[in-house]
Amino acid sequence: MTTYEPTARTTLRRIPARALYDRASVHVILDEALLCHLGFVEDGHPFVVPTAFVRDDETLYVHGAAASRTLRTLAAGVRVCVEVTLLDGLVLARSAFHHSMNYRSVLAFGTAHEVTDREEKLRALSLLVEKISPGRSPRARAPNDKELHATRVLSFPLLEVSAKVRQGGPLDDPEDMGWPVWAGCVPLALRAGVPVVDGPMGASHEAPGLPGPLL
Repeated sequence: MTTYEPTARTTLRRIPARALYDRASVHVILDEALLCHLGFVEDGHPFVVPTAFVRDDETLYVHGAAASRTLRTLAAGVRVCVEVTLLDGLVLARSAFHHSMNYRSVLAFGTAHEVTDREEKLRALSLLVEKISPGRSPRARAPNDKELHATRVLSFPLLEVSAKVRQGGPLDDPEDMGWPVWAGCVPLALRAGVPVVDGPMGASHEAPGLPGPLL
């Protein structure tokens, strides 16, 4: 299938034209984003936790310390909402009411599972490193058994998913079009700075690769 089937949770009711359910659009957003937020409820209390993630086909992987409350809770089967947002611009309208932002976002609902297979776990960790710095995983030292034991990896299947996108300029009312104020869009983008080397040996090695959006 080329699209995700809309559900009661993923169907966009306000401005439905901004909804996207095709897998290609969702994948592009997930692959560009470096950070996701995990939303869940534990003991009646809501939590929203930011973390790095990576997509592998129709699976998301997250990782952290084995003792992490978040990962331990999700591994136990607590339902989770995964959210990603890319902020693309500030939309400045002629009226205060119509100010907005341009963005691309994804919501996914489901249940995460702990990765216990050693090879899948190593592969997921390698993919996470590759996402933040392409070409780095084969150069960096691989995790040893102690580090693997101290790290928990969760997989999250992309089953109940939708994207929401806003693009373009302000949507002012006709009677405001002559209002004497600047109107339009201020583009925003995440950019990397100059890499700062660590230690005297670092300068003798090639600088790290960067994800496409940061170049």
